[in-house]
Formats: sequence, C-alpha cells, structure tokens
Amino acid sequence: MSDGKSGLQLRSLLKKSGELELSLVEVPTPEPGDDEVVVRVEASPINPSDLGLLIGPADMSTAKVSGTAEAPVVTAKMPDAAIRMMGARLDQSMPVGNEGAGVVIRTGSSDAAKALMGKTVSMIGGAMYTQYRTIKVRDVMELPEGTTAADGASWFVNPLTALGMTETMRRENHKALVHTAAASNLGQMLNKICIKDGIGLVNIVRSKEQADILHKIGAKYVVDSTAATFMEDLTNALVETGATIAFDAIGGGKLAGQILTAMEVAANKTAKEYSRYGSNVYKQVYIYGSLDNRPTELSRAFGLTWGVGGWLLTPFLQKIGPAEIGRLRQRVASELKTTFASHYTKVVSLQETLQLENIAVYNKRSTGEKFLINPSKG
Repeated sequence: MSDGKSGLQLRSLLKKSGELELSLVEVPTPEPGDDEVVVRVEASPINPSDLGLLIGPADMSTAKVSGTAEAPVVTAKMPDAAIRMMGARLDQSMPVGNEGAGVVIRTGSSDAAKALMGKTVSMIGGAMYTQYRTIKVRDVMELPEGTTAADGASWFVNPLTALGMTETMRRENHKALVHTAAASNLGQMLNKICIKDGIGLVNIVRSKEQADILHKIGAKYVVDSTAATFMEDLTNALVETGATIAFDAIGGGKLAGQILTAMEVAANKTAKEYSRYGSNVYKQVYIYGSLDNRPTELSRAFGLTWGVGGWLLTPFLQKIGPAEIGRLRQRVASELKTTFASHYTKVVSLQETLQLENIAVYNKRSTGEKFLINPSKG
C-alpha cells in the first residue's frame, strides 16, 4: 500500500432500509492524467459541511460498531423524514471530506504537474478522507515553504467563507457585519480579517467562555445571546458599528429575527425622520449554517426593508469569477499561519474517526472542538 497504488477511503452509505453505514474501503488510486497529481493525504478537517454528508440527520444514539479494529463499520438509524429528503443518495456509497493537504508522490506529464513533485499542497474537491487522492493541478495550491499539511488542511472552506462574508458586505454596500456562533474557527478568522481590514464586526456567542476566546484575539464587540440584556447589548453594538448585514450559522429559532429587530431599533435611533413603514435602512440576514435544525422564526417587528436568504460559498465563488477567486486564494496562502490559522483539539486516523466516542464529540459541532483526520496515521 505504501506505493500509493491503492489505499483506504472512508465511505458513507445510506441504505433504502433506512440504515446509515460508515466504513473504510480499499480503493485503487487512479493513475494521474497529464494535468493531475497523486497526493498522499496527511490532514483533512472535519467541518460541519462534511458532517452533512458523513452523518447527516442520522440518530447516532442508535449507532453500533462492528467489523475489526482495522476495518470498523458503524451503523445507525435514519429518521423516516430524513430518508425521504435524501432520496437522491440512497444506496450510493459516498466518499467524504471537502478539503485536505498532503505530499505529492506522483505526477502527470505536464510542466505544472511535474513542478509539484514532492511538494506539500492543499486540495479542494471532495473524497479527502482517503490515503491517496488523484486530483487536477488547478484544485491544489502549493503551500509556502515551512508550512505543514496540518497548517494547510483548512485552507479553503473556512478562510474563503470568512473572506466571502466581508466581500459580500462590500459588494452589497454595507459597512459592518454581524456573525453568530462567532467563537468558531471560522469566527476567529473573521475577527482577524475585520481587525486587519478595519471592518466593524459584532460577534454573537452563547457563553462567557466563547466571549473570552474572542476578547483574547482583540474582538471589540461581543454579545452573549443567553444574557438577560442581549437585545440591548446587540442594539448598542449595532448603533456603534452601523452593521446592517449578518451571517447566521445557527439558522433555526428566533436569532435571525432578533438580529433584524435590533438592526431596526438601531436604525431608528439614528433616523432623521419617522416613517410608519419602519426605517428605510436595508437590513439583511444570510443564513449559512444550521446548528439549530428548527424552523426559522421571524416576528416581523422590523419594518419592510429587509431580507433573509441563504448564503453558500460555492455559488458566491462562481459569481465573483476566477480572477477574484485567485486574489482571495493568494491572501489565504500568504496568511495561513496568522489570520487563517486553524486550531485542532484532536488528530485521528481513519479508523479512529469511526470510534463512537470520537463521533460523539465531533458530531456535536461545538465551538472549541475541531478534529483533524490524518489518513496516513497508523
């Protein structure tokens, strides 16, 4: 296996019977085409976007492990409603892992491919929870000298999402922004970008511990949604920053509506004249995550000049085009160890990824618990 001709890959299979099955499969490594390379994968993060495919809405309280220590198999039941929703993927064994990093061990014949031989690179393109990945040169980024695979593993999803938020803010003529679940790895990156670029950022967290994380890295406006004074604190921060756009990772419950309400109160505090239709300041909340799967509740106390929509990284990148994407990627590469540094609480092998005690931790998606998979780890 060490020559990289084949390797283990983590697969997620949702059966028509309503059972989710996670397993490791030995797969051949495709020979690289002219403009492709083969990478020995040494680091791939478990992001919330990966958990959607890996586990989805499975009821992990029903999870069982069978197989061997080398080839564990995890099974769990899916709720009926979830099975109907996921009809398109039934009985298909799906590889998992959006992004990763590792060392190029074979290349195709093009000059661009050959130049990467032996180099440590970051990758995007799915199927990263695998020991060897054949991938097009355009989907890899050579990491700067002295950067490890672990340093570069989370180079795409979180950094470009954080940059995408500030870019969207500018493009839609807002001057400051609000972010929820703000002490996450992504939230910390967003704070560093905003501090560096002089952008006002209002951080919404759910505990004092999370607030402390952000204060330590220099965040100025941090409000706790569990505090009795939350709405007042939020409104004051909005008055000071002038933030009229929010990115919400929570999705369900009342928070999106509370943000719009506080934005309306803030706008009216600075308004020159009264309008019975509410302020004419446009207020926007983009939901980009679903840490809370309940319905989104809007108590419409915020006039008529507002919007709530979904925001996803891939459509945003398609909209801005290759030249702009190149500019953002270049910024990420040059600030990987500073602005875009990720912190992991545990590094696991492919086998350890399927241990129930590890699944219980990373599937909670809690702030301060980020796992990194090293498929090359024994």
